[in-house]
Amino acid sequence: MLEYIGKYYDQIFTMLVDHCKLVFVSILISFVLAFALSIVARRFKAMSGVLLALFIGVYCIPSLALFAFLIPFFGLGQPTAILALVLYNQVLLIRSILAAFKSVPSSVSEAAKGMGIGFLNGLRKVELPLALPAILGGLRVATISTSGIVTVAALINAGGLGVLLFDGIRTNNFDKIWLGVILVCSFTLLLNWGLSVLEKRSLRIARGER
Repeated sequence: MLEYIGKYYDQIFTMLVDHCKLVFVSILISFVLAFALSIVARRFKAMSGVLLALFIGVYCIPSLALFAFLIPFFGLGQPTAILALVLYNQVLLIRSILAAFKSVPSSVSEAAKGMGIGFLNGLRKVELPLALPAILGGLRVATISTSGIVTVAALINAGGLGVLLFDGIRTNNFDKIWLGVILVCSFTLLLNWGLSVLEKRSLRIARGER
C-alpha cells in the first residue's frame, strides 16, 4: 500500500480534495437552506409537519436510486451529487434545528418579547446561543452521513475517495480498497472530532462557562 501511495500520491491527493469539496459545499448549502426553512416553520407552525414529512420521504430513498432519478435532469457529476446530498440532509438538519429551538425555555422567549425584542432579534440574540449546541449536534450527524454518501457518489462521476475504493473493488486491488477505507474513515472521524469540540465549546458558552 505504501508503494502505491508513493507512486500515485498526486491522484490520491486530488481525490481527497474532491471529497472535501463535495462534503463542505453540500453541508454549507444544506445548513443554510435547512436553517431558513426551520425559521419559516418556527414562524408558521403548520409547515413543520409538512416539511419533515416531505424530507423524510426523500431520506427513505436509497442513495443510488436518488442519483439515478436526478441524472436525466442534471447529468453525471458533482452538481447532481451535491443536490442529492442537500436533499438528504434536510430532514436531519431541520429536525435538529427545530428541536434545538424547542428546547429553549419558553420563559426566555417570553421575557425577550416582554422587553420589546422582535422575532428575528430575539432569535439571533437570545434563542440561538442557547440552541446552538443541539444545532451543532445535528450538523455533526449530517456531516458524517454526507461523508459516507459522498463515497457512493463516485459511481456517478462525482469524484472523491470513493473512486479509489470502487476502482479497487472492480480490479480486485486490495491496496486501493484498504487505502480508500482508511482515508474515508479517517476523514469522517476527523470531522466528527472537530464538530464534537465545537459542540462542547458552545455548550459551555450556553451555560455561561468559559
